[in-house]
Amino acid sequence: MYLGLDLGTSGLRALLVDGDGGIVGASDHAYPVSHPHSGWSEQDPADWIRACQVTVSELKRLYPAQIASLRAIGLSGQMHGATLVGDRDQVLRPCMLWNDTRAADQAAHLDALPDFRRVSGNIVFPGFTAPKVAWVADTEPKVFAQITKVLLPKDYLRLWLTGDHVSDMSDSAGTSWMDVGARDWSDALLTQSGMRRDQMPRLVEGSAPSGTLRATLAAEWGVSPSVTVVGGGGDNAASACGVGCFAEGDGFVSLGTSGVLLAAKTDFAPSPATAVHTFCHAIPDTWYQMGVILAATDCLNWLATQTGSDPAHLAGLLPERLGGPGTVSFLPYLSGERTPHNDAAIRGAFLGLGVDSDRTALTRAVMEGVAFALRDNLEALKATGTQLNRVLAIGGGSNSPYWLELIATVLDLPLDLPEAGDFGAALGAARLAMVGDTGAAPSDIMTRPAVVQTVTPRVDLRDAYDGAYARFRTLYPAIKAIT
Repeated sequence: MYLGLDLGTSGLRALLVDGDGGIVGASDHAYPVSHPHSGWSEQDPADWIRACQVTVSELKRLYPAQIASLRAIGLSGQMHGATLVGDRDQVLRPCMLWNDTRAADQAAHLDALPDFRRVSGNIVFPGFTAPKVAWVADTEPKVFAQITKVLLPKDYLRLWLTGDHVSDMSDSAGTSWMDVGARDWSDALLTQSGMRRDQMPRLVEGSAPSGTLRATLAAEWGVSPSVTVVGGGGDNAASACGVGCFAEGDGFVSLGTSGVLLAAKTDFAPSPATAVHTFCHAIPDTWYQMGVILAATDCLNWLATQTGSDPAHLAGLLPERLGGPGTVSFLPYLSGERTPHNDAAIRGAFLGLGVDSDRTALTRAVMEGVAFALRDNLEALKATGTQLNRVLAIGGGSNSPYWLELIATVLDLPLDLPEAGDFGAALGAARLAMVGDTGAAPSDIMTRPAVVQTVTPRVDLRDAYDGAYARFRTLYPAIKAIT
């Protein structure tokens, strides 16, 4: 048996998988996000530990014999978080999450240093780890002075599981401290941001062993003390492992809290100026590129909250098939934006509101705004030379037929829907554990799911949506100029 643990923004998912890759059972546990100030997003790492205890206990209760035969654990996690620990591994302050944008000034400073883009292959975004730690140095110097290790969220969970300070290549690539081409920490980048290599965790590939389960936990869970914990991956790399996306030309669009358009790469080919992320994959000698929008289904969740509804009800207000662009426009920059704008300060907006703008019109505008922002990401990927001919559609937003047809039409790409099942980051983490335990080739374990439906672009509406997208592109500079 293999266990995949996906430490997400809103909760932890534990997935138990058998030796053939079949899903045995799953358990989820939610935890809160704190927003003490505008642009801040924090979590208490103790909530992650409690969530792991709850989910594993639930799986043990439901599947005792299967849990008893556990061989390896894989980890996936939300990227870029800054979990700062002291000399006794105590947490020094709440973890600053991936969508925390308070460190915009520090990010701009580091990004202006020539080495950062050249060595890391990426813009230094405010949400990345290095500028957050620089913010701590500037505003909380007493905390900064106590830092002995900086851990990404899933790697703090690993510390609790194994007692070891270890990270993997894919997650660490999003810190701005890594030489992504060389797949190692960069002493130059660390020094220029006031950090040292000994404050970083040891690096392993995603399918390589990172340690074994602590003896006390093994006894508590009723498993062998030799259970291996592998490196795992950042959530998008792990999701790519879950859907078998690691060959050149493979890609997916993910409609989750954030939105991602990802393309696997066999070579390191960064293009920082496009604001496309170029990171190590969770398997050796492989990379990936992705465009990221900070709010996708989060925009629909926000609208539901403001209108006293729920996202499923709002999505149900729209027909299953497209009827053309709406008259209301929406900029989905509720928390700033990454690709292509790299703008932590920009905020969202509705434009074209009228007395007839009901919840249906606002929902259509939100879905269109997210689709157009994903088109921005596609254009950025194209500018790097990356070509996608079709992509898998995953994430909670892929349950909306209207949204899928809209995105297919706006991107002018067929969207393949996988068969029913769990093909997310937790499965990818479990698959990494399987590869680490068995030594099998990743391609033998990380197979692509069967496609049950392909959503094709609406050729009859392509020109209309191209025109609407052209108008959308004029809105960011216009709003930026007056805010």
